[in-house]
Amino acid sequence: MITQAQADQLAEAWLQAWNSRDLARIMAHYADAIEFRSPFIVNLLQRPDGRLLGKPAVQAYFAQGLAKFPDLHFTLLQALPGVGSVTLLYLSVNDLLAAETMEIDAAGKICRVMAHYSATAERI
Repeated sequence: MITQAQADQLAEAWLQAWNSRDLARIMAHYADAIEFRSPFIVNLLQRPDGRLLGKPAVQAYFAQGLAKFPDLHFTLLQALPGVGSVTLLYLSVNDLLAAETMEIDAAGKICRVMAHYSATAERI
């Protein structure tokens, strides 16, 4: 079980990495075998399944996102701890409300992400 303090610590480090726009710092949070699902993948990469596998694919996607959104800044609203996972509720690009559920592996790395956004299709 992940504690609230652990969820808050992960959220703070994760948001600081994203807001720094430092891709290496961002990627340090993710496992090599990351599985990432997001409506942004459907829209930005034209992948109907919205799914990426492996750190190289996710890194390339994140690099594209950083380039597309030069003013990217995330604002944390809440970190919700779970059993082996954390859900972060935050304001994302274009003020989209985002909820990302992140499964955490034994090494403390994010190994699976399910991302959800408000009004995705209209605002990406």
